[in-house]
Amino acid sequence: MEALKKTPLYNVYEEYGGKIGKIAGWALPMQFEGVVEEYKAVRKKAGLFDISHVGKIQIKGKDAFHFIQNLVTNDIENLEENRAMYTLMCYPYGAVIEIVLLYKLSDSNYLITVNSGNVKRIFKWLINKKNKHDVSIINISNEICQLALQGPKSETILQKLTDIDLKEIKYLSFRRDVSICGTKCLLSRTGYTGEDGFEIYIFPEDLKLLWNSILKVGREEGIKPAGLSVRDALRLDSNLPPFGDELLEDITPFEAGLKTYVNLRKSDFIGKNALKKESEKGIKRKIVKFETGDKCSSEISGSNVIFDGEKVGIVATERFSPKKKKNLGLALVDLKYSKLGTTIFIKNMNDLVKAKVIR
Repeated sequence: MEALKKTPLYNVYEEYGGKIGKIAGWALPMQFEGVVEEYKAVRKKAGLFDISHVGKIQIKGKDAFHFIQNLVTNDIENLEENRAMYTLMCYPYGAVIEIVLLYKLSDSNYLITVNSGNVKRIFKWLINKKNKHDVSIINISNEICQLALQGPKSETILQKLTDIDLKEIKYLSFRRDVSICGTKCLLSRTGYTGEDGFEIYIFPEDLKLLWNSILKVGREEGIKPAGLSVRDALRLDSNLPPFGDELLEDITPFEAGLKTYVNLRKSDFIGKNALKKESEKGIKRKIVKFETGDKCSSEISGSNVIFDGEKVGIVATERFSPKKKKNLGLALVDLKYSKLGTTIFIKNMNDLVKAKVIR
């Protein structure tokens, strides 16, 4: 059995009460003080996440722009230097391969971040699509670590550790060579929690210093270290798109509710023809958000959605919501059963769990 990968903070988690779990081959903190307390911290104050496991791939060279423009569903024609964009990569038949965050460092140099479980697959896909493009495709996932500081107090906390004016970094913008605690970082105003915040890209040898420094200076503002369980709850509550493993196989952007990331007006991209046809004909199924009225006895991700004894969909994910104090989830269901307020049932072991479509 292959050993679990660890970030440079692995031995530090215990100092903060970290409870370790397995995610895509990584040993990572699922929670520290607890999901509810960490949720409150991020929503009202700030939370600090170690997300060094996130995949990072650099694409650079003379043809970098044209290469990427053909791969992604969004139009990067007007993407400015030092700006970032969420976009998708699709198969020729229109299904989503991955949601990516694309950073433009220059016309010939880009960085994309991808779900940790998909790094090898995405890297192979990029290499296979290179053809005669003059580009270098480099997997730098093990060379760069990443922290996410999220919550309304994030700017106040981080400002104590840097001389640059953080107000000048707008949402989906980033700065390179930012000095934080005397270390050089790429600092972006991004995140996946529904709150204001920053993602910090840093060399592995500097990660522990930055982690401890941020938590120390943020103590007065009520910062807490946060695990990946609460990030899932925050994302789900904020109606952010399903990410990585939760993006069900063979789902299209329109079925997944990701229409905003697709620009059918751009000249061409892989999957455009299929998506154009689907846009004209309409979808037959879609991702809905549901809440369960009953407590599930086991994990229900991947479980069948039932209506009148018939399978009408499949559960993508489900999490406890500290905000609603009940379980919320996402499911891909036949369009007929996607209307707000529809009652559905989820097959959970030998039971049927009652659920209601809420979005």
